[in-house]
Amino acid sequence: MSNTATTLSTATDAAASTAEAIAGAAETAGHATESAGMPQLDFATFPNQIFWLLVALVIIYTVLSKIALPRIGGILADRHGRITRDIEAAEKLKTQAVEAEKAYNHALIDARNEAAKIVAAAKADIQADLDKATAHADAEIAARAAESSKRIEEVRAGAVASVSDVAKDVAEAIVAALGGAADAKTVAAAVAARMKG
Repeated sequence: MSNTATTLSTATDAAASTAEAIAGAAETAGHATESAGMPQLDFATFPNQIFWLLVALVIIYTVLSKIALPRIGGILADRHGRITRDIEAAEKLKTQAVEAEKAYNHALIDARNEAAKIVAAAKADIQADLDKATAHADAEIAARAAESSKRIEEVRAGAVASVSDVAKDVAEAIVAALGGAADAKTVAAAVAARMKG
């Protein structure tokens, strides 16, 4: 029992000394805080702060160099490659567009030349058809004119014959009315001589 009491008194003494040590440390810390101002500027804590600063910098450097920077580098390389491919594709498309424009202009010139040839051929065909139709019309007009001339001559000849017959009849009637006797031959000769002019 005395053993227990000794242990208990020893524990109580230890607790009291620990409480005194804590109170002394708190008082010292309070004085240090009051005297130093901000804890970060307390020179007594600089080694501890520098150690944790170095640990934080090493961790940040490790994370950046092993994880973040390779990803960023990969993204930048991928973008650069994509931009390069896009520029090359744009150059190819530009070249193809220039070639297509040249082909279009060439085809347009060929089409215009072909159209001019077609128009010239059509004009030549139309002119040939027109010349043919004109020659046919001229031949038809000449044939009709000849036929008309022939009819006119026939009518004229018929008219002259009719006039001659009428003139003979009238001359015989006038001679008979005047009391003379006219010979048909003499009347015909006189009418023929008068008609000749």
